[in-house]
Amino acid sequence: MTDPLAVNPTLSVTVQVELALRLTVGLVLGAIIGFERELHRQPAGFRTHSLVALGAALFAIISGYGYTGDNADPTRIAAQIVSGIGFLGAGTILQFRGHIRGLTTAASLWSVAAVGAATGTGLYVLAVLGTVLIIVVLSLLDRVEDFARQRYNLAPPGYNVDDDEASEGQTKDMSP
Repeated sequence: MTDPLAVNPTLSVTVQVELALRLTVGLVLGAIIGFERELHRQPAGFRTHSLVALGAALFAIISGYGYTGDNADPTRIAAQIVSGIGFLGAGTILQFRGHIRGLTTAASLWSVAAVGAATGTGLYVLAVLGTVLIIVVLSLLDRVEDFARQRYNLAPPGYNVDDDEASEGQTKDMSP
């Protein structure tokens, strides 16, 4: 019978420094996105996004370096990151008096987990590009949406459950 510790090779100091860099980059990129959410006073902000990215990076590193051997499947942990963050994101979605809030924050947490997983696997360019694109969606597209609402006199942001039910009722009444 083999010693379980003998299955996992010891990592050199150089590899450990690289893995520490991956964690740090994941944390920083998550913090950048979290800062944008904090500026918009969202329930999940700077610290939450930082921790999600850091945790996803750590799980990706554990997946890639923590388990080796014939029966190891590094994709199992990555798959659980997605479902775990889905659960966390669901906690940021609130319904109050027919209005639903927090969908964008939940989506940003899910995206930040992907950025963290990318840094954990060493895909720095994709992680940085993902961060930039997330910031574009959260910041610039928010301004485009506000401009369109003002320009075309559209309803204020937010999904209203009561309006949806009312519009369904109107549609049913208007149909032949």
